[in-house]
This record gives sequence, C-alpha cells and structure tokens, in this order.
Amino acid sequence: MTNELQEKPGLGQVIAHPFRRAVLRGLGVLCPPLLTVLILVWVVNTTKSYFLEPVTGWARESIIWCVADIRHDLPLQSSTKTAKVDDQIYRQLDGGTFIPESVYELVQRQPGKPPATTGDEYYRRYVDLTYLRPYVAIPFFLSLFILLLYFLGKFMAVGIGRFFWDSFDRLISRLPIVRSVYSSIKQVSDFILSEHTLKFSRIVAVEFPSKGVWSIGFVTNENFEAVKERAQEPVLVVLLPYSPIPHTGCTAVVPKSKCIDLDITFDQACQFIISCGVVVPPHQLPHTETEKSK
Repeated sequence: MTNELQEKPGLGQVIAHPFRRAVLRGLGVLCPPLLTVLILVWVVNTTKSYFLEPVTGWARESIIWCVADIRHDLPLQSSTKTAKVDDQIYRQLDGGTFIPESVYELVQRQPGKPPATTGDEYYRRYVDLTYLRPYVAIPFFLSLFILLLYFLGKFMAVGIGRFFWDSFDRLISRLPIVRSVYSSIKQVSDFILSEHTLKFSRIVAVEFPSKGVWSIGFVTNENFEAVKERAQEPVLVVLLPYSPIPHTGCTAVVPKSKCIDLDITFDQACQFIISCGVVVPPHQLPHTETEKSK
C-alpha cells in the first residue's frame, strides 16, 4: 500500500506520456541547430536579395555600357550569317543585329535559362560569364562594402560628418510615423554595435522588487555619495536585467550589506535570465540534481 502511494503523482503533477516526452525531448535537441541554420539562411538570402543582386545588376549594366559592341546593317555573308569588319568577325542574330563571334560562341557554350536572343541579352550573359563570376564578384563586392563602411565611419567621426548625421536624425525625428520605427531600430543597433560595452565588477543577488524576492544583478559601480551618506554604509550600483531579454532592466543603488555575491560567470547569469530561471549553473544545484543531470 505504501509503495502504491509513493508511485502516485502528487497534487498538481501530470504524468507525461512516454511518446510525448520523447517527441518533446527530440524537439528540444533539434530546435537549436535548426533555428541557427534558418537564421543564417535568412541572413544570407537577405544580403543576396537586398545588396548583392542590386549591386551586381548595376555593375552588369555599367560593364555592358562600356564593352558592348552591337552593330546593325553590316555586309552579311548569307552562307554563314557572319560579317567581317576590320578583321573582326560578327555573328548575325535573329533580330538582325550583329555581335562579335567570340561573344556569341562563349554564350552558346553556356547559354543559361532562358537562352539569350537579342544583343543586350547576349552581352548580359557574356558579362556574367566573364566579369561577374560568383567566386569573384561576391568577395569583391563584400570587400567593397566593408571598405565603404570604413570610409563612412571615418567621415562620420569628423565634424562635418557628425553635423550631417545630427541633421538627418533631427529630420527623421520630426516625421510622425517614421520616427517611432526609426528610434526603436536605432536604440537596438546602438546597443548591439556600440563600442562602449557594459563594464561590471561582479554578479550579486539583490532583494528586488520586494523583500524576500531575490533578483540577479550586475554591479556597475561602487560609488554614489548621496545615497552612501544617507544609508551610512557602502552602496553598490546594480543593473537588474529583466527576463527573457537581459538588454532591458532597471538600475538600483543598494546597500552593500543587502547584496549577496554569487560565484557564477557572466555567461551563466545570462543563461539563467534568458531561460527565465530554467538553466541554473550546475554548482548551484543540489548534489542529487547535479548527479541526475549527468
């Protein structure tokens, strides 16, 4: 009878079906790599669609404008559909225009889909095969983009660049709908891309938001004279991040005696906050739970 009672679940406990438990465990294993791949694919496709393809298209049309040799009304040799001008052989296309024989033969060997029919289409394909091969074009344009970012950053660091940037910010801040979206995106990008990283000396537990409720925080400073004089003891300035997004939070000035130093790393603290307390540092678990996790 005692064994039967021990095997029964307690109040509020639910016995998970073995099949459901196995499916959830498999989903937990599959989700991290799958989401990582999906995010990387999204980044690559976005970069390709909104940067590489437009830039490649502009470069293609510019090269065509420089190298295209499309002629009309040349003396045709009807037997071969070719014409010779200054020792250069031209091939007549279906539309009646002429292009160099070398361009025609190269495109015919790798016609692509759909096959080219006009002189402009032949030259677009010719430029792709000659000047804009992916293994050359992609590294070149990415290097060019990084170089552009470098010079833009240098320009914005000087007075005139900062003046233009501040003027642009003021202009955007006056637009009714755009300013809300722009300000939110700017705050996120400034946080991610800013060189001024958050500096903290240690990680502590603080009674917040009420007595008896403990929150993890990062000590960012140990000096605040006005509060220190009123509390009549040393104080700590603590950043208290919110779950599950540690980028948001509040700052509190707490008496040093009310803080508990925690023997955990920054990564472990972030994992605890992002997971809403599910992922606890192994050395903070009871020995029985640590052995079970192993």
